Amino acid sequence: LRTVLEPKFGRLWIVHRLDKETSGVLLLARSLSCHKILNAQFEQRSIHKIYHAVIQGSPTWTEKEINLPLRVNGDRHHRTVVAPLTGKSAVTDVRVLKQFEAYCLVEAQPRTGYTHQIRAHLSSIGFPILGDALYGAAITPAPESSRVALHALQISLNHPATGEPITFTAPYPTDFNAMLLNSK
Repeated sequence: LRTVLEPKFGRLWIVHRLDKETSGVLLLARSLSCHKILNAQFEQRSIHKIYHAVIQGSPTWTEKEINLPLRVNGDRHHRTVVAPLTGKSAVTDVRVLKQFEAYCLVEAQPRTGYTHQIRAHLSSIGFPILGDALYGAAITPAPESSRVALHALQISLNHPATGEPITFTAPYPTDFNAMLLNSK
């Protein structure tokens, strides 16, 4: 991404990245000083992220706090795993947005920010994200999509130069939207 954008915008620093198969909002800084300020906001947990995911199954709850300690790169498959004794505190708030026949659309808001946190947390409570074979889900969610059904919908932060609150939102990509529109 940097190689595509840097010819137009100059040197960029990646602040918030996504897994290869996850769509949505990315955050890049245009200066080293902004990069440092944004990284500090992440460390202070003042940046707010909202993800949408399509999960296998139908939960009986409408809202859930998943508060399970995680260890990144915790097994031979390099997965993030729930590790009660050796993991770091991790919390993800989940809310059901729409139920379908065999799966549902949820909103996930990680309060901490570990690699694969949402994927690991949802899988650990029996609701892996569609298309997420690494965490035990069906290989493909639907013919429209052959990737993990996870989308970084929104990120809110304080602008590094002005301090003003700012929110960036990414609409659903075509494959994610088609999967939801063609669902029962």
